[in-house]
Amino acid sequence: MAAPKQARPAKGASSGTSRRTMLLGGFLALWVVGLTGRLYYLQVIDYVDFVARAQRQQQRTVEIAANRGTIFDREMHPLAMSVAVDSVYAVPSEIADRGLAAKVLASTLHLDSGELLARFDHLRSFCWVKRKVTDQEARRVRALNLRGIYFQKEMKRFYPKGELAAQVLGYVGMDDNGLAGIEFGMNKAIKGQPGRMLVVADARHQSFLSTDWKGEPGKNVVLTIDENIQYIAEKVLAETVTASHAVGGVAVVEDTRTGRILAMANYPTLDANDYTKSPPVDRIDRGVAFVFEPGSVFKLITVSSALEEGLTRPSEIIDCQMGRIEIGRHTIHDWKRFGALSVTDIIAHSSDVGAIKLGLRLGDDRFYQHIREYGFGEKTGIELPGEERGLLEPTTRWSGISIGAISIGQEVGVTPVQMLSTYEAIANGGVMIEPRILSDVFRGNEHDRLAPAPTHRVVSARTAEEMKQMLTDVVLYGTGQHARLNGYSAAGKSGTAQKIIAGRYSPSKYIASFIGFAPVDRPAIAILVSIDSPVGAHHGGEVAGPAFGSIAQQTLDYLDVPQDNPSQLPQIASSATAPSARQLRDDGASRLPSKSELPGSATSSSRSNSQPSIQPVSYTALSDTPGVPSSADHGTVVVDRGPPATVPDFSGLGMRRVADKCQELGLGLSTSGSGLAAEQNPPAGTVLPAGSTVAVRFARN
Repeated sequence: MAAPKQARPAKGASSGTSRRTMLLGGFLALWVVGLTGRLYYLQVIDYVDFVARAQRQQQRTVEIAANRGTIFDREMHPLAMSVAVDSVYAVPSEIADRGLAAKVLASTLHLDSGELLARFDHLRSFCWVKRKVTDQEARRVRALNLRGIYFQKEMKRFYPKGELAAQVLGYVGMDDNGLAGIEFGMNKAIKGQPGRMLVVADARHQSFLSTDWKGEPGKNVVLTIDENIQYIAEKVLAETVTASHAVGGVAVVEDTRTGRILAMANYPTLDANDYTKSPPVDRIDRGVAFVFEPGSVFKLITVSSALEEGLTRPSEIIDCQMGRIEIGRHTIHDWKRFGALSVTDIIAHSSDVGAIKLGLRLGDDRFYQHIREYGFGEKTGIELPGEERGLLEPTTRWSGISIGAISIGQEVGVTPVQMLSTYEAIANGGVMIEPRILSDVFRGNEHDRLAPAPTHRVVSARTAEEMKQMLTDVVLYGTGQHARLNGYSAAGKSGTAQKIIAGRYSPSKYIASFIGFAPVDRPAIAILVSIDSPVGAHHGGEVAGPAFGSIAQQTLDYLDVPQDNPSQLPQIASSATAPSARQLRDDGASRLPSKSELPGSATSSSRSNSQPSIQPVSYTALSDTPGVPSSADHGTVVVDRGPPATVPDFSGLGMRRVADKCQELGLGLSTSGSGLAAEQNPPAGTVLPAGSTVAVRFARN
């Protein structure tokens, strides 16, 4: 039986299948082309944008402050340094119960739980919990063993001396940027280059930490401050302010030979390790930012300017009109009813009327020019931020009374460092050295080049020497007797200035100041002490003078400065004709004894045929009687026998320097008058046997 024939597919059905296959193939081709295009767009064209978005989602870069440089005193004792401490941070995406974690951490670290939770909710990959925690806080957080809480080491600023020189050093914020003092002024150098911390999270929100760059440490800074002198100044200042119930005070110690600041003390002070506990007013460095009317300490500028212009001389007698003068339709009263006073006594007794009369001789323009030459009205250039210029109006804005007011330290605003620089200039023979507090800046063996302190002459050497003698008299028998030192000579000036309250001079608020230097002939240090609003005793000599004396005494002893005024001096023999202390302050007019009248002279009638009998030197302590200077005694000094000596020229020297020279040469000294050496017998160049006596007359003229 034959097999049946199979039916052939219809021609139309075959062509339909081919069409579908082609359509499918075309669709697949288009899909591949589209997918390839999309991948090309994502991987090539939009690659940079997507990588940046991924990085923002998956990683966070946190800046880590570099190790700040150390601040040293001049003996390389660290005053400010950085130490490694823990900072606590969180990865919120890893915290199972953020509310509970925020509550527990806030309680442990003394934070606000609501604020901490808000940070957890807003920042999923990284957020700080608390930076630079204490060791105790770090131990407590570690004990909690919370998931998603980590620690990172950061550098924290530490001040090992606590409150010492706090306003000078300043302090830093949480980001390690300086906010005040040297920390702020030298921040760029001290800070260094910050490092970076990279926090990366994977697809499962698991985080890991890597440090990209550790940064570059900052430079070290060496100050001119001496921590021991700074301690002396701060201790004395605190005792003075406390005892006088004052608002505050400032004390500055300067090396007169270099202009370097050895101490700048403020009271009240603060602990820079926790500066937020102190009010803003206590954070101000009074040494450069406290502007005040100086009062009588400004009379140094008035008198020295008149001397420099040749308008007066130390011995000139000026009628102080019983303490009353009219100027610009105003009447100014002295603190005491003074009559006729020499210019030296005007300084010694701080007569306002006498100073005003000298200011009037100068006139507005000349006086203003001298004030500017002393540096008032502009910054000193000391390397401390926040320094004020002070206040000095141009003469076009002076009133009819301005010349008189400025002559006695009113209508002019100064800073302590400005005022101290003027006395330093007198101590340096008329040459002012701009103050400096920066000694060195270095990192490793690389040291920055620091410009030397600029200098300029403000008055002649002769004027400076005359002012030295007058300032010495202030301490010996004037308003500065409380500033006397033991074993050292000192020169200075007191000042008592009324404070301006609500535009008026206060009848009860004063700035009590004393500024001076020591030793007189070879000054090593200059010191300013200014007390703000003492209660009760308020005169500069009685409030700030003792503080000056205490700081100077301890500092000179600490620096091993040789004594020039030992507390045990050769006894000066008294005589019936010896002038009184008051006579000593008048212009000397005593007759110079002839050579035959000199005690111990070979031609003396009692010793005409033999050498003088030299007695051993007897000693006595310096007089402590107020108002009677120890060097005011008159008579004869006898000394031990030694080799022959050539008599030097004593012209223009003070009594103390003449006595020192005679003592060095083994010569006796007979004195009369007061002021500067005006006449001597025998004359300079005479060779005398050891133990012979030289007669010197001192005069204000």
